Amino acid sequence: MKVICFGDSNSYGYDPRGYFGGRYDADSRWVDILAAETDWTVYNMGQNGREIPSSAPQFPADTDLLIVMLGTNDLLQGKSPEEATQKLERFLSGIRLEKSKILLTAPPPMTLGEWVPSQQLIEDSHTFARLCQALAERLGIRFADAGRWDISLAYDGVHFTEQGHKAFAAGLLEELK
Repeated sequence: MKVICFGDSNSYGYDPRGYFGGRYDADSRWVDILAAETDWTVYNMGQNGREIPSSAPQFPADTDLLIVMLGTNDLLQGKSPEEATQKLERFLSGIRLEKSKILLTAPPPMTLGEWVPSQQLIEDSHTFARLCQALAERLGIRFADAGRWDISLAYDGVHFTEQGHKAFAAGLLEELK
């Protein structure tokens, strides 16, 4: 099975502990754990700082599953949950794959931390997850809520810890059963 994971730094595997921000080792990144646990061919299209693109790239026609997790950076850059959801709908509507092959994953809610100084951002991340679920239902695509998987976040309130990556992989694998 050919799987593409399209997201931001939490898909990329960003390690917030280093001054220059490297990556966690492969055995601690959810995308790589997914590949190791399933023997699927998994492509990591995570990119640090990625906001929801204005249009979808052309994903290969032979993609069996596209996992999309975006929106956190949009909220951090001042977009409302509703604005981020509108951007996400435009993006998802441009994907030329069968709807059954798309899994929209709501990012886990932010927590107070160095990058998340306000309760409003946390509330917005919860609202965004609910809006993502409604969007997935409206578009007829699959949905997973990472907020249900007990993802531990680093000191910044945004990035997964190594344990968070492992919990995310476990939650996703359960969802995909």
